[in-house]
Amino acid sequence: MLYIIGLGLGDEKDITLKGLDAVKRCEKVYIESYTSLLSFGISSDGLSTLEKLYGKPITVADREMVEEKADSFLSEALGSDVAFLVVGDPFGATTHTDLVVRAKTLGVDVKVVHNASVMNAIGICGLQLYRYGETVSIPFFTESWRPDSFYEKIQRNRNLGLHTLCLLDIRVKEPTLESLCRGRKQYEPPRFMTINTAIEQLLEVEQKHGESDTGAI
Repeated sequence: MLYIIGLGLGDEKDITLKGLDAVKRCEKVYIESYTSLLSFGISSDGLSTLEKLYGKPITVADREMVEEKADSFLSEALGSDVAFLVVGDPFGATTHTDLVVRAKTLGVDVKVVHNASVMNAIGICGLQLYRYGETVSIPFFTESWRPDSFYEKIQRNRNLGLHTLCLLDIRVKEPTLESLCRGRKQYEPPRFMTINTAIEQLLEVEQKHGESDTGAI
């Protein structure tokens, strides 16, 4: 059995009782580390905090492991209980939906334990959840790659009188372009987009379009 368990948005105590019970019965526990992070990160201290509460050793599942080597822990779930921990809710990222599909293809039974995610916790800002349009992701710009499709979606939401939730880029264990060309992976330092960077990029795209829709931010 593969248990995909949401951890919520705060710290190790945000796991649900149902999720904690599932973790304690699992033989192996993995935590996904690249679509989002807990408030204390996933340093050795952070992992030890989780391991102390859960009573289990935890293996960090980075992007490479989840996207390219998932069959290794999915195979383990064919003969034993395996927990896959996700910050927020399990279906807050398409990566985890894909994981369920792959597990089903291999004949692995899957149980999902939901939790709070930014998709509903954003209500704390005072804006009505029913008034949100399509959520967008804002990626880091590079010298040669400056996509702006997210801006068009913000415009569309604004024209409909809707708010927009903007998810800011997290880049953890991203291979450098040079290393990919050489066939030997080397990784960029971890980067986490700030609100200021997101606004600077939105303003750049706005100038490119020659419009004024920053009120949608």
